[in-house]
Amino acid sequence: MAIKMSKPVRDKLLQKHGVNVSEVYECFLNRTHTDLVDNREDHRTNPPTKWFISETDKGIKLKVCYIQDAGDLFIKSVFPPNDVESDIYNRFAKEM
Repeated sequence: MAIKMSKPVRDKLLQKHGVNVSEVYECFLNRTHTDLVDNREDHRTNPPTKWFISETDKGIKLKVCYIQDAGDLFIKSVFPPNDVESDIYNRFAKEM
C-alpha cells in the first residue's frame, strides 16, 4: 500500500496549509482512531473519501482526507481541523 499525492496536491498542502509530505506520513503512523467516510453530497466520491484526525510527531493535529483505490491511498487534502470536525471525529471514530 502506497500513499500517493499529485504535485498540485503537494503544492497546495504546503502553500495553503503549511503541511509537508513527511507530516502526512506521520499522521498515518500516529493514528489512534478509525477513519470516517465523508458522506456530504458535495464531497461524495467513488470510491468514498475517507478521513481521520491525527497528530504529527510535533503534536500538530491534522485532518487527512484520502481515497483508497486498488490498495493505494490517494491524498485529497490535509489541513488543521476546525472545532466541528474535531467534535464529529471525537464522537464517531472508534479507538484502534
